[in-house]
Amino acid sequence: MKEDGKDQKKQGRRKKIQLYKPRKKKSVEEDAAIQFLQAQYDKINPDNIKTFKDFPLSQRTLKGLKENNYVTPTEIQKQAIGYALQGKDILGAAKTGSGKTLAFLIPILENLFCKKWTRLDGVGALVISPTRELAYQIYETLRKMGHLHDFSAGLIIGGQNLKFERKRMDQINILICTPGRLLQHMDENPLFDCSHLQILVLDEADRCLDMGFEATMNAIIENLPPDRQTLLFSATQTKSVKDLARLSLKFPTYVAPHEQADTVTPESLQQSYIVCEVDEKIGILWSFIRNHLKQKVIVFMATCKQVKYIYELFCKLRPGVSLLALYGTLHQEKREKIYNEFCRKSNVVLFATDLASRGLDFPRVNWVIQMDCPEDVETYIHRAGRTARGFFGKGEGLLMLLPHEEKIVEDLQKSKIPINKIAVDPSKVQAPQRKIEGLLSDSTELKQSAQRAFMSYVKSIFLMKNKEIFNIQQLDTDAYARSLGLIVPPYIKFLKNQQYMKKQKDNKDNDVVDKLKSTESDGDTDQSVDKNDTDIPGLRKKGKKPKKKDEIIKFDFHHDADSDEDDFLQVKKVDVDPGDEPIEEAPTLSKKKAKPLTKAAVAKKLLKKKIKVNTQVKFTEEGDAIEDEKRDVKSELAKQFVNENVGGIDIEKAKEVLQEEDKFDKIRFREKVKAKHKEQKRKLKNKKKEEEGEKDDFGSQSESDGPDLSWLPNPDKHYGKKDDDGDSDEERSEASDNEGSDDDSEVDQKFHRPTKRKLVESKGIPQASVAPRKVRKVQDISASLSVSEAEALAMQLLSAKR
Repeated sequence: MKEDGKDQKKQGRRKKIQLYKPRKKKSVEEDAAIQFLQAQYDKINPDNIKTFKDFPLSQRTLKGLKENNYVTPTEIQKQAIGYALQGKDILGAAKTGSGKTLAFLIPILENLFCKKWTRLDGVGALVISPTRELAYQIYETLRKMGHLHDFSAGLIIGGQNLKFERKRMDQINILICTPGRLLQHMDENPLFDCSHLQILVLDEADRCLDMGFEATMNAIIENLPPDRQTLLFSATQTKSVKDLARLSLKFPTYVAPHEQADTVTPESLQQSYIVCEVDEKIGILWSFIRNHLKQKVIVFMATCKQVKYIYELFCKLRPGVSLLALYGTLHQEKREKIYNEFCRKSNVVLFATDLASRGLDFPRVNWVIQMDCPEDVETYIHRAGRTARGFFGKGEGLLMLLPHEEKIVEDLQKSKIPINKIAVDPSKVQAPQRKIEGLLSDSTELKQSAQRAFMSYVKSIFLMKNKEIFNIQQLDTDAYARSLGLIVPPYIKFLKNQQYMKKQKDNKDNDVVDKLKSTESDGDTDQSVDKNDTDIPGLRKKGKKPKKKDEIIKFDFHHDADSDEDDFLQVKKVDVDPGDEPIEEAPTLSKKKAKPLTKAAVAKKLLKKKIKVNTQVKFTEEGDAIEDEKRDVKSELAKQFVNENVGGIDIEKAKEVLQEEDKFDKIRFREKVKAKHKEQKRKLKNKKKEEEGEKDDFGSQSESDGPDLSWLPNPDKHYGKKDDDGDSDEERSEASDNEGSDDDSEVDQKFHRPTKRKLVESKGIPQASVAPRKVRKVQDISASLSVSEAEALAMQLLSAKR
């Protein structure tokens, strides 16, 4: 038993190790079924088709349709599937939501099934869609209803991993892609091979073939084999001979079951429009969302930056319902997440551009609001078709128009689109204008987003082809800016320049005509006028007309940015006749002035003018500039380092320079400390002199001045001139020296410096051995005395010692 168990384990391991499963061979019965199906293709009659079982389809396809509740085909499916199975080229046009996706997916599966297509055969079917979301939706539909077949399918769109796609490109049978990424694989990927292509499908063909994808589609079609079947589907199908010729269609069959219908939009779609001013749109949209919190709404706008700003703004205002935003500049993973989230939720508002207007099947959408006027009728049809989809779908559409955009209603009615005008109840409109302005004042990022939204909307209006509806001159840009919360509207440079140039051109043309008329009328009467003195607007020959006293001098302070400061006043007109009518001239702007002034240009100007930026200069009281000692290098190494003009910084050399400069910094610091101490000593001396110079109790003057002896008689008159006062002067000077030494001792004691006497004692010299300064002074005095006077002085000193 144990051995049997071991054998079973070994067999299980061997089964796990097997890398390839043996392919089931096509049975004879399957070949017979394929021949039977192909024989029934010519007998297909669209009028007899009631269910998908009435089509000659394989069992795998029928089972996949049944699992996804696809039972009864629509009108476009009844007609398109039969012709496609017969191998004909098709131009399919039908209403939005009529099931065009299955109309080309079923023929793709049946065609490859009948030809026994395998992974080794390469790409057999190619489906191209204009947007990533639509390609993703087609891929999901194919994966659900065609999972029973053995074909491999791939989704090739921008924003995904290119390396992952490259490695698997040779194993894909059905390729669903966008034009840009497909062309990239054609140019760069050697594994991509479409030489055996059987079917080419263009979903939303009119968008794929328009000017935006013209160059890309031409390059793709050149790489495709001419022997193929081509299917084109769209709600607004193109009939251009040029477009059809590019695709090399062979006698295409035009399938349009709803062409004779009363409307080109779904019958269950209720459509209406309102006329309002541009500054009322946000308030109406806010009030609408507040009153429809339990419904699913799509709001279409003209540009990505508008969608981004309105989404951010409404998230801060908090209307009480989930908000989503879908636009082209988002990352692909985020776009797919938003798409799936909107499909899943039942109460949500989606702000979107025309990216979401084509082909996307959003379930149970209640309202489609077109906040900005659509570019044309086709765009309106695709936007409005996001609601009222399927058999039992109902929906409503609302179009917001400005007064001068109401002309598009005539085009809609001519295209069999029933649309009614309604009015908005002003009492129910609550515009959160104050809140919006407050939010913008608090958030700089939100304000910048509002400015970008403003500019993008104005540019979109300016670039529209239909100038009868989209007239930029009739748009109140200031009011629109205020509605976005911008108190100061942004400067529209391209619009101002165009208006200015147009005005100048008109003025010049009118002036030329007037001058020609005046010269013709004055030619017979005024014979004295010189023939060479022609008066052309903007030009006047000098010297032909004498100057007058009352000349009009015109100054321009704004267009002289590159001139020096001294010449900012310049005369623009010299010889101007006050009798003539003033002629406006456009300021001649040089190419240099037309370019934006960059930071590099500003820096060059400063260098030319030798203006030092980011410098601090100190001045003395006399007005002399004080040099910065920190930047005055002393060492030779530092001077050499400063003079070297080498890019970058040598850290090791900079360290050596700092070490050398540190020595000089220490010397400089000591000098500063000494100067500070010296100044403090001087202040203490002055303070002590002031204290000693105050008056005593008897009101006598200060000792420095001495007693007032002006009342005494002059002793020189009575006793003759003597040098007795010399002693007193010397003694006085000696006293002053002693006082100064005392002051010095106090200052030294304050700053912890020993006196000279203490220094002598510290060196071991007795204080008695040091001769006092007074004795030295007396010896100096005795040298100037006579012999008798010296003897008398010596006797007095001896008596004093006893």
